[in-house]
This record gives sequence, C-alpha cells and structure tokens, in this order.
Amino acid sequence: MAMIVQKYGGTSVGSIERIMAVANKVRGYRDRGDQVVVVVSAMSGETNRLISLAGEIDKAPDPREMDVLVSTGEQVTIALLSMALHKVGCPARSYTGGQVHILTDSAYSKARIRDIDAARVRADLEAGRVVVVAGFQGVDEHGSITTLGRGGSDTTAVAMAAALKADECQIYTDVDGVYTTDPRVEPKARRLERITFEEMLEMASLGSKVLQIRAVEFAGKYNVPLRVLSSFEEGDGTLITFEEENMEQVKISGIAFNRDEAKLTILGVPDQPGVAYKIIGPISSQNIEVDMIIQNISHDTGRTDFTFTVNRVDFKRARDILQQTADEMGAREVLADDKIVKISLVGVGMRSHAGIASKMFEALADEGINIRMISTSEIKISVVVDEKYLELGVRALHEAFELEKEVQS
Repeated sequence: MAMIVQKYGGTSVGSIERIMAVANKVRGYRDRGDQVVVVVSAMSGETNRLISLAGEIDKAPDPREMDVLVSTGEQVTIALLSMALHKVGCPARSYTGGQVHILTDSAYSKARIRDIDAARVRADLEAGRVVVVAGFQGVDEHGSITTLGRGGSDTTAVAMAAALKADECQIYTDVDGVYTTDPRVEPKARRLERITFEEMLEMASLGSKVLQIRAVEFAGKYNVPLRVLSSFEEGDGTLITFEEENMEQVKISGIAFNRDEAKLTILGVPDQPGVAYKIIGPISSQNIEVDMIIQNISHDTGRTDFTFTVNRVDFKRARDILQQTADEMGAREVLADDKIVKISLVGVGMRSHAGIASKMFEALADEGINIRMISTSEIKISVVVDEKYLELGVRALHEAFELEKEVQS
C-alpha cells in the first residue's frame, strides 16, 4: 500500500466524460490498496471565462475579489469529481484549499504556501476515503481566499504530498512525460524515464511548460518524488528525482527553448563602477525580470556597451525605461530586438564532461546560425539566436547530441 497524491489539470477534467475517466483511474489505485489524495484544476477554459466576466465589470478589478472569483472554478471540479467517485463506488470527500487549511501569504493572485494542516485529510484517508482537494488556492492569516498563480495546482499537489509524506506525487497532464525537447519541434524527441530535480528546474525556467517552476522547487526542497503522466493513455511517465550515479553517463538530458525573449543594448555608456546598477536598477524597480547580461568594451575610449534580455511582454516598457536612462547617462544609442529566441542545453552530465559547449557551437555553426549571446551554469548552456532559426537550431542540437538514443555516448 502506498500514499499517492495525484493532480489532474484542466484538460484532464475538461468534460463530464473526462471527469468520469479520472474517477475510474483513481478507483483503480484505491482498489489495489493505495491511499489517494486528488488535486484538481478548474475545467479547461473555466478560469479564462471567469477572468473575462470580471473584465466586463472592471478592467482592473480588486485583487482580493479576483481571487474569490477565480477560485470557484476548482470548487466546481472537486464537487463533480467527488460525485463521480461516489458513482463508481469509491467513497470520497471534497475540500477547498481553505477547508484543508492551506495557509498562504496575502499576495493575491501569486500567493505562496506557508503551511498545511493535513490532519483532516489524514483522518479521511484512514477512514478509507479518497480526498479531493481544490488546487491553485489557499487562505491567508485573515481568512481571505488566495490563489497561487497560473499552474498553481501543481504546487498544491506537491505541497500536499510533502505535508502527508506521500510516497509519490503524480502530475497527470496532456503529455505522457518529459521529453528531450518539444516533439512538435523535433519529432524524434524521446520521453525520459527520469530526470533530476535540478535539470527539471532548469528546463521549466528555460521555457519547458510541462511543470510549474515553483512545484519543482517545492518537490526538490521536501524530497517529494514527482512523476509526470498522461491522463489519456497508460504509461510510466517520467520520474523526477535526485541525481543518481548512473545519470553521470548522460551528458545532456534535454533541450529547452523560449520564444518570449527580447534583447536590449545600450551603447557607449561610461565604463566605471556602478554603471550596471544604473542601467538595470530602473528596469528591476518596475518588476521587469532581466535574464542574460553581457557587457563589452566599446569602440569609444572609456566607454562600454551593455546588452541584456527581458521577456517579450516587458519589451516596450523596458525599452522606454532604458531610453530614459541612456539620455541621462549620455549614452550613444539604444538598440532593441524582439525577434530573438533562447535555446538551452540542460544536463547534470556537463559537470563531468568537457567539450559540450564547443560541440554545441559547432552544430549551430554548421547550420549557419549566428550566436548573439551566451550564458552558462554548471548544468546548462544557453544561447540567443535569431527567431527564424529556432526550430532548425533545436533539431540540429538534438541530432548532434544523439538525444533520440536511450543512452548518449
């Protein structure tokens, strides 16, 4: 017998037929003797519908009331799934985030979990019930409903698994695991049997949409074995776990990419202490996240050029701020480019294998792809290239590192 926390996303519970299918799947686990907690999202499209309704009243609604509104989507799903479980002969009980006392801070729409009181859930499990919990939500110390941000149901599931010391947290979604890269870009992409928390965290932060970053962080922090599975077909999925010795054989686990990149350059700023802060400070103060940064010596004596990337949604705002900074500093020019992408190799094997970067650069050069920026860490190498080369670059790297094979040489 095992204790398992399962999470089903919006597409997995997008219709009554899908909800009944989930109920039958959950019953299968319970019939073999497992204790099961199910965390669910709102039905597919429901959260967007609720946001649209709010927008018809106020384009900038009160954040507290928005959380009250959008949290209702999950409440519908937990009730329907519990009814479906009863229908298939499986005793169940549903709870909102507040009812199982998922305590969060008061940052509406992006709250963070502080604590979970799992006593009520444990009592139901011991009584033989399946517990169905609303994902994406909690309550703050004042009793106000809060939400955890888009994808927050993953975080709810991992937090519940940590609080219950579950044997495994299973994330059911519309893909059957984590792949070496997006199969829509590279049809030869291979499903990974396992990947480390560290690698998955990099993949998620670099553009992979399989799991929410905070969920992976939470799982790694509390040592919760995490498995990504398909709601629509049987299979073992991908296990996300801690690094193991045999994983050192694998140089590269996957290729992540991000289409939402934009690049800004300020030319001819004074080459003196504090210049980086004067450039980045005003950007960061507006809650704009800066990613890759490069500083070069300018052609002008005593001057330097400074380049960085931001998310494309922040591009115009960041460009306006940078132009104001350029005027104040007497910089020569501001250059802006929102037609770039970031491609990243990820793998714990980089720590013990030399030559990864040179092989990456060679593969891109062979395809005539110019690298505009480079960033590295212990387990990743990221490059910025022109947007038009994204798919070609991913496929070239996938082939160069033979990621379609079970074990890379």
